[in-house]
Amino acid sequence: MLLRAFHLLLSMAAIAAVLSGPARAQQPLATKPAEATPVEVKPVEVKLGLLTRAVPPPPLYDLLAVPEDDAVAGAELAVKDNNTTGLFTGQSFALETTTLAEDEDAAEAARALAEGGTRLLLVNLPGDDLLKVADAVKDKGVVVFNVGASDDALRAEECRANVFHVAPSRAMLTDALAQFLAAKRWSKLFLIVGPQPADLLYAEALRRSAKKFGLKVVADKPWTFGPLGRDRSDSITRSDALVFSRGVDADVIVVADEANDFGNYIPFRTFEPRLVAGTQGLTASTWHPAQDAWGSAQLQSRFLRAASRTMRPADYQAWVAARMIGEAATRTGGADPAAIAKFLRTPDFSLAAFKGVPVSIRPWDQQLRQPLLIAQPLGIVSVAPEEGFLHQRTPLDTLGTDAGESRCRLK
Repeated sequence: MLLRAFHLLLSMAAIAAVLSGPARAQQPLATKPAEATPVEVKPVEVKLGLLTRAVPPPPLYDLLAVPEDDAVAGAELAVKDNNTTGLFTGQSFALETTTLAEDEDAAEAARALAEGGTRLLLVNLPGDDLLKVADAVKDKGVVVFNVGASDDALRAEECRANVFHVAPSRAMLTDALAQFLAAKRWSKLFLIVGPQPADLLYAEALRRSAKKFGLKVVADKPWTFGPLGRDRSDSITRSDALVFSRGVDADVIVVADEANDFGNYIPFRTFEPRLVAGTQGLTASTWHPAQDAWGSAQLQSRFLRAASRTMRPADYQAWVAARMIGEAATRTGGADPAAIAKFLRTPDFSLAAFKGVPVSIRPWDQQLRQPLLIAQPLGIVSVAPEEGFLHQRTPLDTLGTDAGESRCRLK
């Protein structure tokens, strides 16, 4: 009996083993998980172009000679800055510079850049060339950044919807200077105007600024003694120039000499002791080698290391323009010029530009609103807008043409 029970148990165990065998066979063996293959993500490329013209060498040694890489060095530094941010945002910035010969057509060069896929274009050219470029590429989706031309007409009847102005207008420059003179109560001005077309435009802007801020032009004379500021020899006209200012009761002599022909000759050669301001002497500009406030000393140092010279206004303006593109590309997450331009026009856009307050775009003429430095040759004297000059939007809009008086009609 016991032997029969034992055989029954053995039979039941064998049956259980047969029944459980296939179930175990179906269980997968433990294996090491496969390693994921990394997928390389190609950065979004943002292509910038820069159009400038070759700087002719001066006929003589010139303390104020324009460097060959004027504006170019500033744009190159900004592209490096953009690429530092691009490492984290998945964007890559590249700059293509076209330096035009004296007789080379700017419009044709701009079209060539556009056909090569460059649709964000910095332009360091005079106003006439800027308009030719803007009109030549307006149907190709190109956004133009003016970094060199200060003509007020470009922000007025000749404004273009595809152009953003980073360079200040002459109205902004003369308003900044007039604010400083008004704050000091140096209200009587003796205006000396050079013969060049740009000199006449600067003088016109200065007259408007004087009226705007309650200053009086007590004398307004053309300069007829030639380029004494560049002269290296004695001249009999020096005695004539000495008495040129005799008998004029003025607080400040304001010179309109954008070509640097005579303005630097005026200080300390007037008959009576007179301060000198305008295009020489005490000046208004976007940038100055002495600027070191608001962290700008690090920008000055980085530029000096990269270019082996100090940063000039055109360099700064090109740097700001390229940084504007970088900021807008980061915020929009792409490289589409239309999206970048649209963002720049919105109140959401602002840029830290080492001026103490963020800079932004005026919607009525697409001019960059920004503080301007009031400086003597080796030092910063003040920063415009001056304290006490108020505006319903921002004190920055006290410099230049306001919305209500603008003749710009963007299409």
